[in-house]
Amino acid sequence: MKRTRKDQAMLEEYDFSAGVQGKYSKRYSEGTNVIVIEPDVAKFFPDHDSVNQALRSLSEIIKKQKNNKSIQRTAESRR
Repeated sequence: MKRTRKDQAMLEEYDFSAGVQGKYSKRYSEGTNVIVIEPDVAKFFPDHDSVNQALRSLSEIIKKQKNNKSIQRTAESRR
């Protein structure tokens, strides 16, 4: 099979012969979210699991605050 070099940035020593085409396409099509965290913040999070845990905790706090505000508004409107 004749190889043609389409991408000039692709080095000759890159070997994709054992690669699987479309290996992650299903996961990618379901959606991805890549977020770059600044270094001063990243030092508090050793891995992606710790970031996700912190964001889930924060989202629970936000939900509770929104519910409390909604309850307060309802109580005030009844007065």
